Amino acid sequence: MNKFALLLILIFAVAGRSYAGGATSLEIKNKSSFTMENNSRNPFWPIGWKPTAKGSGPGIEHAGPDIPLTAFVVSSITLDQAARFAIVNGKTMQEGQQFGLQLGNQTYQVTVKSIEDGRVILARGDQEIVVQLRRK
Repeated sequence: MNKFALLLILIFAVAGRSYAGGATSLEIKNKSSFTMENNSRNPFWPIGWKPTAKGSGPGIEHAGPDIPLTAFVVSSITLDQAARFAIVNGKTMQEGQQFGLQLGNQTYQVTVKSIEDGRVILARGDQEIVVQLRRK
């Protein structure tokens, strides 16, 4: 065995015995804690940020008047064996994808139900909206 390796082993063995014999326990004087009231702001959110309601609340409506067909523009449809894409109101969408439609001060949750040749079928609650591809 190498003399240097033997020296290192000896040093660590002696150092280990001295630490084990003189070990002291730490005593915690002040234990910190954090409790949050029900209506208080989460301190980890960025300053000025406010959470938005998911699914319901003012501005997001699931029931109510039907959305007019003129609120949607389908400008392109791509049909592939693996996936189907459509550009609805300037955004690329896939089947099953949800998006928000802003009409006035109301936001409507709309789901892309299916993408077919020449048309896109959208769903909002019980309402089904068939939007034809806009051809020029």
